[in-house]
Amino acid sequence: MLEQFFKLEENNTTIRTEILAGITTFLTMSYIIFVNPTILSLTGMDVGAVFSATCLAAAFGSLLMGLFANYPIALAPGMGLNAYFTYTVVLGSGNTWQVGLGAVFISGLLFLTLSLSPFRDLIINSIPKSLKVSIVAGIGLFLCIIGFKSAGIIISSPRTLIMLGDLHQPTALLSIFGFFLMIGLEALEVIGSLVISICIVSFLGIFFGYGKFEGIFSMPPSILPTFLQMDIKGALNLGLLNIVFAFLLVDLFDNTGTLLAIAYRAGFINKFGKLPRLGRVLIADSSAAIVGAALGTSTTTNFIESTVGVKAGGRTGLMAVVVSVLFLLALFFAPLAKSIPAYATAPVLVYVACMMAKAFIEIDWEDITEYVPGFITAVTMPLTFSVSTGISFGFISYTLIKIISGRFRDLNIPLVIITIVFLLKYVFF
Repeated sequence: MLEQFFKLEENNTTIRTEILAGITTFLTMSYIIFVNPTILSLTGMDVGAVFSATCLAAAFGSLLMGLFANYPIALAPGMGLNAYFTYTVVLGSGNTWQVGLGAVFISGLLFLTLSLSPFRDLIINSIPKSLKVSIVAGIGLFLCIIGFKSAGIIISSPRTLIMLGDLHQPTALLSIFGFFLMIGLEALEVIGSLVISICIVSFLGIFFGYGKFEGIFSMPPSILPTFLQMDIKGALNLGLLNIVFAFLLVDLFDNTGTLLAIAYRAGFINKFGKLPRLGRVLIADSSAAIVGAALGTSTTTNFIESTVGVKAGGRTGLMAVVVSVLFLLALFFAPLAKSIPAYATAPVLVYVACMMAKAFIEIDWEDITEYVPGFITAVTMPLTFSVSTGISFGFISYTLIKIISGRFRDLNIPLVIITIVFLLKYVFF
């Protein structure tokens, strides 16, 4: 049955290989069950409910991807998008987390609509590569400053905005130790290096009295505090449209970039440069975002860590199904997740930031009309603590620079329309 459904022989794989690849992928990305509740709980959301929502959203998304699209891609609430949800949409803009969930829900619906229409490729292709990669790199810088802040490495300053924190604090030292331990284990290609580092730092913190051990196993926490709590009406407010657009844009680019990376690694790109069942993949991803918002978490998207499973031999959706089952089992580890302090997960934010910053190499640094808008896009995100502001500044600067320099051929109608919308937002709102 598995052979016929997942076409194992056709994809040159076996049940054993797919299971091992699924376990490997889960161990690599399972840090999200510790990090996501820590970040979203800052908005006032119930930690236990977010933990359950994270596991369930990841399980649903991975299962749908495996069964519907038959791709070895695992999904979970995305890093960067959860930080944007917390620090920009809620804390930075003064919205409730219910409104934030509403924005995620609406962006998921729009993503699903685009996935079913021919406009998907039009939008993706109309946005310059320099802006696409700068958005990724900028989110990385945004995560980095949040990680440094969570670790206590930087603190606010009335004179210089930010300054170096007290590195004599044990929690800051533990975070620094955790970061270098994580990088060392990654360099040695140790499976589950991020989770291992988080657990070691947490254990040391608890041992020295800087944390509290809550246990390991329990029944899953109730999801009711966040289930179906999205405020869709509030998210439709005109002033929040840029937030919805930012969620949509980031998820669209993140999804496309991750998908292509995994596809090339697995050899799915055919001789015409096309990706089989692309529509099914995007439908699965957008549906996961919608369901994730209903459950009570930020945008659910595909994880680049799936490439580790592909490297281990995963070639079909069976790998994603295995990941789904493991996320369901993770529901019973809620006490362990509650035992993880913020300083133990901070190194993960910085490490993910380093990976995302690699996108800078894709910018054409010989063309001033390309690298200036790209740099403005990226650097504005951490400095304004807003992904959407960085995106809008990037679009506006790109279009204006191209017009002033006479490079009209580099512009297109969708790009200009989006720029005008952003300009109107700043003029009237």
